Amino acid sequence: MNQAGKALAEFVAEGTEILETLGRDLLVLDQQRGADPEPDLINGIFRAAHSLKGLSALFGQERISKLAHQTEDLLDRLRLGKLSLDDQVLDTLIEALDVLQALLAEASREETSAGLSERVLELGTRLANQGVAAAAIEEDPLDRLELDPQVRAVFTEYEEHRLRENVRRGVALYRIRAAFDLSDFDTGLADLNSRLKPLGEVVSTLPSSEPGGLSGIAFDLIFGAKVPESELAAKLQGTPAQLFALKARPPATTTARAAPAPAPVAQSVAQVVQPTEPAEAPAPPKRKRKPKTPKASAETPSGSGSEPVASTPRAPGLRAVEPDIEPESAQESLALQGESSRSELSGPPVRTLTDEPVGVRGPRTEAESARSLTQTVRVDISRLDALMNTVGELLLIKANLQRMAENARQQEGVVAHSKLWGQELSRETRQLERKLDALQQGLLEARMVPVGQVFDRLARLVRRIAREAGKEIDFIIGGGDVELDKLIVEELSDPLMHIIRNAIDHGAESPEVRQAAGKPRRARVSLRAEQKGNHVVIEVSDDGAGIDEVGVRETALRKGLITEAQAREMSRRELLNLIFLPGFSTARSVSELSGRGVGLDVVKNNIGNLSGIIDVWSERGQGTAFHITLPVTLAIIRALVVGVSGRTYAVPLNSVLEILSVKPSEIRTVERREVLDVRGTTLPLMRLARVFNHPERQNDRHFVVVAGLAQERLGIAVDELQGQQDIVVKSLGGRLQGVRGISGAADLANRRTVLVLDVGALLEEGMSLERRRA
Repeated sequence: MNQAGKALAEFVAEGTEILETLGRDLLVLDQQRGADPEPDLINGIFRAAHSLKGLSALFGQERISKLAHQTEDLLDRLRLGKLSLDDQVLDTLIEALDVLQALLAEASREETSAGLSERVLELGTRLANQGVAAAAIEEDPLDRLELDPQVRAVFTEYEEHRLRENVRRGVALYRIRAAFDLSDFDTGLADLNSRLKPLGEVVSTLPSSEPGGLSGIAFDLIFGAKVPESELAAKLQGTPAQLFALKARPPATTTARAAPAPAPVAQSVAQVVQPTEPAEAPAPPKRKRKPKTPKASAETPSGSGSEPVASTPRAPGLRAVEPDIEPESAQESLALQGESSRSELSGPPVRTLTDEPVGVRGPRTEAESARSLTQTVRVDISRLDALMNTVGELLLIKANLQRMAENARQQEGVVAHSKLWGQELSRETRQLERKLDALQQGLLEARMVPVGQVFDRLARLVRRIAREAGKEIDFIIGGGDVELDKLIVEELSDPLMHIIRNAIDHGAESPEVRQAAGKPRRARVSLRAEQKGNHVVIEVSDDGAGIDEVGVRETALRKGLITEAQAREMSRRELLNLIFLPGFSTARSVSELSGRGVGLDVVKNNIGNLSGIIDVWSERGQGTAFHITLPVTLAIIRALVVGVSGRTYAVPLNSVLEILSVKPSEIRTVERREVLDVRGTTLPLMRLARVFNHPERQNDRHFVVVAGLAQERLGIAVDELQGQQDIVVKSLGGRLQGVRGISGAADLANRRTVLVLDVGALLEEGMSLERRRA
């Protein structure tokens, strides 16, 4: 890669990271819809837009820089209280993120499309004219606060706005004075801030006009408290902090105290602000203060302390749903809120709820895909240090082996290798094995990323899909911290998007139909992940109408996908699995979302390519759930090496439950399918030689490898077991790529190349065997 290509790759990787941060914060802002947004959250979004503007300008990406600047202007007006946050502003910010994502995708391909450039111009105009201006107030709330004018003079515009908002809302304001020694004032001030943030808002931090001692420094913190004064004073016990209340006189008139309310959610905006020219502000703020700040005369001492500040943990992250609220009750309470006064369009089409703290992960999408633009993986420096230490120890082992080889060469033909030499070689080999295991584990950990990266990208897609379908959806996310291999996570994006699209279009009913059926107006779509051993189970569920298995049966017969004889033999579960057949669709009309008969068959194939399996459960009127079971990684795996008709295969050990030795007489045939009786349970049996059309050997006993994924079990009959080995799975190309039951190839220790079995595909083959034989 040349220098220009490297620079472009760096820009795309860093731009992707910024957009992930921006998308994550917009997701949290969407979760807080209807409430006053957290100032720190708005500032975080503002900083992300500002950083993207500077980065894109540095690399000559003018379209991205211009749109990021226009988005920054809107966010600046929002954080300064010059406009109110309503649905139109939020939707425009999310659209700006989508367009920035599309621009970054074009930049990565070094393309420029006229259509996207026109969309950037149109969106820039709307950003400049967006928002409802905050209502004018007859009296400035700051004039009611008895604060020394010299102190007020050093506030920034943003700090004045936040102080004004606190006074307007009647929040109790305090001046907190704290003195620290010059040697550790930074840590002391940070600890004090960590104590205060959960209790309210630190509006400003100023150098105090009162001395902090001969070798100290003092600060005044202007603080808006959300808790009573007694609780605030108790939290400050043991710190060098003194508490002074800031008095505010009552407003002159009731109209002066009226809060500027944002427009109702569904109300069309008839008045917009004209483009302003805000100063191009960097991220707020570390800035120098005037050291001379007189004490306000109207402050009343309220408490003091002299103990040093103890180290305390920082405040927990934002949560959209409190942990003690079950998702069911959370959905019901949201659905009932404001039901009596709800009009047809009174609620947002999608609310994204999480039952966990929003982590450092971010949504990134293109127009029709949830894949990342870059294959970059963030790796903690401690992991790289551990890998480097392991490599250093491997180099020592290499040096010892070279020394032993040289000694053996010099003594060749003279003296036979001693027992001591053999023991030393064995010791070095064991040491080499341990260090290689550590290196392998470290590399696998470096490849792991949380599935929440995909989940959050899908949250924005759900918003658009629900709007197109005319549905009202609560999108619930859980288990986002579960980790998978980076490549699996990326390949998982599109299958999950297909399933969620079907859940919204086919599963979720319209609000009117749900109300008529006695359900909450808003449908619920859940996306959750859970780790079970060496596998991860991902569930996509909805509380919609469910799947009509009778309708599925009739559709499959009408389209010739099954015969009447096959239909009579099928269980309900097998009927439900017909939805994965190519060309199957129960939609009566073709829409932009579904009805073309493509989607779930592609999903099943993509999941199979990842050595996974997908299963479906549904109940009429109750909903539908898809369960996807995937291995944690496909890179380096432990495998069981087996022999069949003189050929050698590798079976991923994470799918092997047990190994049986059975006589041919123990194999029974039930309804033309071979089965085994294992501890009172019937186990379907598949002869691997027959699957790949190898000549079968007559053996006195068979080895049966019991493989399982999710709740599926299958016995795979082989001729011999050759041991276990770590293998690196390589993908197949050409004619072998589409062979059913093979996931790749690997080299064994004896330099032989063997094929790796796809256990998921074999399980699917076993499940469909009865249907094909009917």
